[in-house]
Amino acid sequence: MDINDGLFVSTEVAELEANLPCTCKVHFPDPNKLHCFQLTVTPDEGYYQGGKFQFETEVPDAYNMVPPKVKCLTRIWHPNITETGDICLSAREPETCFLLSFSFQDVVWGLNSLFTDLLNFDDPLNIEAAEHHLRDKEDFRNKVEDYIKRYAR
Repeated sequence: MDINDGLFVSTEVAELEANLPCTCKVHFPDPNKLHCFQLTVTPDEGYYQGGKFQFETEVPDAYNMVPPKVKCLTRIWHPNITETGDICLSAREPETCFLLSFSFQDVVWGLNSLFTDLLNFDDPLNIEAAEHHLRDKEDFRNKVEDYIKRYAR
């Protein structure tokens, strides 16, 4: 499906806005480019509670054959997000971390879940963060809190 198809994009955006998690806000910087959007996730539980994390999503022309490009703009200490913002929603390499059948809504819910049920220490993208958690959970929590205070307010 061609992302430039206005009806397709409008349908995806309407579905996304109707089913947004309460911890998420979506912003479309350019109303003429609905395939480029920003997401703010503000977790209300767990290690990342109290932080405000910004993501940028660009859906390519070849979507659903090519996965969306997603980057975390907020520096974070997380086993599934690198400090440079690469993200993995599964146990695969970053470039294959999105299922091709993902809708805009699936992307948003997946990113939101990285702070709760998809938080994965067993098959991490950021190995150093996962090993830190394994070694010393309290120190891991302290580093997460420090990153939130410095970068995610």
